[in-house]
Amino acid sequence: MDIETVFVPVDGSSRSSHAVEVAVAIAERYGGGIHALYLLDHDEESHTEEMMVATQMAAGDVHVGHSSAYGFDTSMLAHHPGSVILDASDDVGADFIVIPRQRPSDLLGKAASYVLQYAEQPVLSL
Repeated sequence: MDIETVFVPVDGSSRSSHAVEVAVAIAERYGGGIHALYLLDHDEESHTEEMMVATQMAAGDVHVGHSSAYGFDTSMLAHHPGSVILDASDDVGADFIVIPRQRPSDLLGKAASYVLQYAEQPVLSL
């Protein structure tokens, strides 16, 4: 199995921090890097910079790329946070997805089932 990029959506929860640790372990094992997507909610205050620093610290020597996206778009009724995650993972060429499923934020929790159902890459759900 060749894994260059492990994609991990995060939301600042302890479960997403654990997902980052697992993504880093997979990336280390296969000589790849990780890409963290900071999934944001329009109604919440953004802590993206703090999440970036925490992700980089957890990654150690593993290369980290990152981006952020809003999970819902009020102008598009069919817009789902899971589709945001899958689109972003395709944009970065992710080979593997690690996503928290147990007790993340409501936004990331709604996305997890969608990602498990529709992802083309292998997915590890925690």
